[in-house]
Amino acid sequence: MAEELSADYLVIGSGIIGSLAARKLALAGASVLILEAGPRVSRGEIVARFRNTTRRSDWMSPYPSVATAPHPIYQPKDNGYLVQAGPYPYPAEYIRQFGGTSWHWAAQAWRNVPNDFRIHTLYGVGVDWPLSYADLEPFYQEAEDIMGVSGADNTGSPRKQPFPMDAVTEPYAMRRIRERLDPSFKVVGNTVARNSVSYDGRPACCGNNSCQPICPIDAQYHGGIAAQQAEDAGVKIVCNANVYKLEHDAQGRITAALYYDVDKNSHRVTAKTFILAANGIESPRLLLVSASDKYPNGLANSSDMVGRNLMDHPSTSIAFDADEDLWLGRGPQSPNSINTMRDGDFRSQHSPYRLDFTNISRVDGATRELIGKGVFGAEFEQQLRFRSAREMSLKNVLEVLPNPENRIALSSEKDAMGIPKPQAHYAIDEYTKRGHERSKQDFEHIARLMGGTNLRHSKEGVFANNQHICGTLSMGADPAKAVCDQWGRTFDHANLFLCSTGVLPTSGTCNSTENGLAVALRTVKHILDEQQGGTA
Repeated sequence: MAEELSADYLVIGSGIIGSLAARKLALAGASVLILEAGPRVSRGEIVARFRNTTRRSDWMSPYPSVATAPHPIYQPKDNGYLVQAGPYPYPAEYIRQFGGTSWHWAAQAWRNVPNDFRIHTLYGVGVDWPLSYADLEPFYQEAEDIMGVSGADNTGSPRKQPFPMDAVTEPYAMRRIRERLDPSFKVVGNTVARNSVSYDGRPACCGNNSCQPICPIDAQYHGGIAAQQAEDAGVKIVCNANVYKLEHDAQGRITAALYYDVDKNSHRVTAKTFILAANGIESPRLLLVSASDKYPNGLANSSDMVGRNLMDHPSTSIAFDADEDLWLGRGPQSPNSINTMRDGDFRSQHSPYRLDFTNISRVDGATRELIGKGVFGAEFEQQLRFRSAREMSLKNVLEVLPNPENRIALSSEKDAMGIPKPQAHYAIDEYTKRGHERSKQDFEHIARLMGGTNLRHSKEGVFANNQHICGTLSMGADPAKAVCDQWGRTFDHANLFLCSTGVLPTSGTCNSTENGLAVALRTVKHILDEQQGGTA
């Protein structure tokens, strides 16, 4: 075993949450080390891969899986890393590399609405959070100030301070949609970690329509920037360090993390405090594979809740042809949405949802489909122009309730490093399906207002996945029903904290990253306050 590394704090995972948690600790004067399973990759390399790919619509194509730190890949075929146990497939996509998955996110940075924290009390469904919107509000603001979030004030989430900057300029297509749907539907600009003006040394959005898989100019914040900011603050990041086990002492305190390098040499890293900041699949996997004689069911798992309550945001959608030219594809890919169904008494009966408009260029998809049908010549040109100008679509973003049977477990299969692969057990419940049925009324009403023809609903019974992994490390007040407390401290290990979207006990209707980041920044403040008080 190679020479040991050591630090005050060891953070596992260099994604946006882990990196910004580490940065905050380093800025307070602590020594901090991040272990990242995947390789170090630059924005220039990713942009070159995107430009050279033959699969432009495959947003994972610039992020290949590596054998020493694999992640799920589904195109051109499933690489089999995330093993599916059913009954419904859960094809999560994420990236294991320097900066993590948010290299290719849509940068939506919504806050929960206040009632999202009390859905069991208010509506008799799901669970309540062990903290309130008011508890989290200053940390939402801290996250938004770091990332540079732009937006409008009509989000349903009260603010004590304004957004760091005004909303990004609205694309023409979205303006026309907003004008035509008003007053039947209130269309608002999305809250996004994307610059509308120069901010923190990064330029304003210039309208590239490739926010996913990569913003080529870094107008959009992402984990690669966060990881660089952590290093600039003094954090040491070790890439190609695939952690395969956490060790503990007789009292249950974590003492070391073991990782493999690319040659499968084992290294041991010690620290006073450990922060597990991988995503909601890789974090429970590590806790489960770290089982020992004292903890035969895995670390932090005396409640048997590690990996359970897996949630995401399933989506169904509609596409149709509007009665005027819109020319989607200019500006950001996901600029506007409808938020009126995020909260209400109906939540006792069916899932709430947001309605999200896509502004992705139709050229690539329409071209592939027409060529596949054998259309060519003048007819090809005519159909391509019509579809590129008139075709539009929108999707719902549905809440899933926590369910212990939806979970991440260990597979009997192992990856190339000899570590058990994660296995997904997942289903879509009737609560979410009823939300889908309700949203179809909105879909068809919107199509009518846009003069829509050739309406195409997504296939009935099929839900797209949004890669908003949460719930598998749920925080709560009861150690018998949760993995960690409101501060992210695991109930079983006094010096092991969780900073991940996995700690979110419910999914709400908004992308999970900002919620997970705000909770993590609150956790770090608590750790530092304890340290200053001499109780850490």
